[in-house]
Amino acid sequence: MSATIAVLARRGYAGTTFEAICAHAGLSSKRLISYHFAGKKELLATVGRVVLAEAAAFVRPALDAAANRAAGAQGWERAGLAAYIRASLDFAAARPEHVRALRQIACNTGEQAADGWLAELFEGGQRAGAFREFDAELMSTVLRASIDGVAERLDPEGCADELVEIFDRATRDGSS
Repeated sequence: MSATIAVLARRGYAGTTFEAICAHAGLSSKRLISYHFAGKKELLATVGRVVLAEAAAFVRPALDAAANRAAGAQGWERAGLAAYIRASLDFAAARPEHVRALRQIACNTGEQAADGWLAELFEGGQRAGAFREFDAELMSTVLRASIDGVAERLDPEGCADELVEIFDRATRDGSS
């Protein structure tokens, strides 16, 4: 997986072949890869799932901390949203190859990184009155695209501050 991520990040989708992965990993034969994966599509789908699982594991402690800080308080969802944005950009800064690999997969297969948890956060926040009414799936998609779009910027903290502000405003109702 790590060799595939590295090759995807450096050479792009078209340049990611079993041969290139083997060369990067120091394998003498592509049979080890083809034994486990029927083809490039299956391998890259697995890489996508692995990267998303790693990102979720990275982000989860920040979300748990936000929920614990706001325990019992109404509107923890706003703190959770800010924590999600900041932790997602921290993951991108810590693992830029993972983010580039995932972007290559999405751009070349049309399979976007789905984050059901984020849509659930938005829907729960709407039910609790912390967020205005909007299409939670659309807002999730726009937020994910925004995070992915700025993930490789030189100032992830500045980007995080700006995205937190943008999405805080985008999710507030007019009376807040």
